[in-house]
Amino acid sequence: MAKVRLLDFASEASELRALRMCVLYLGLDTAKSLYPGDENAVHIGAFDDAGILIGIASLFRREDGSLQLRGMATSAEARGTGAGRDIVRFAEAYAIENQLPRLWCNARVAAMGFYEKCGWRIEGSEFEVPDIGAHYVMLSTADEKTVANG
Repeated sequence: MAKVRLLDFASEASELRALRMCVLYLGLDTAKSLYPGDENAVHIGAFDDAGILIGIASLFRREDGSLQLRGMATSAEARGTGAGRDIVRFAEAYAIENQLPRLWCNARVAAMGFYEKCGWRIEGSEFEVPDIGAHYVMLSTADEKTVANG
């Protein structure tokens, strides 16, 4: 099981950006690994037993009161270990604890199965992100489950 915690962007940005580049933007301009608003976002990291960063995600508060999950990535070695799921659960708990009931992401088509296994649902139609590919907006249902079980 991965250890998941908040990252300090000021001191851990280089590790975060390196994993973004390696997993999400390989072969593209390194500027893609720095998102507008990164300095004010909440960054989540998953670490293996040796303390190596193996997974990341960032949470951005949007003007409509929602919370967007961006830059979700796990290293190739960590895939299938549950690290990604642990990051998503951490993000969902953060959203609920901070009374931000709408947690969503722009999911690559290739990652949709992962989010569906985490209980997320598709919202809307497929759209294209230049240089990256087809995406869907996906919405966490964690808050709905909390209310139903509450």
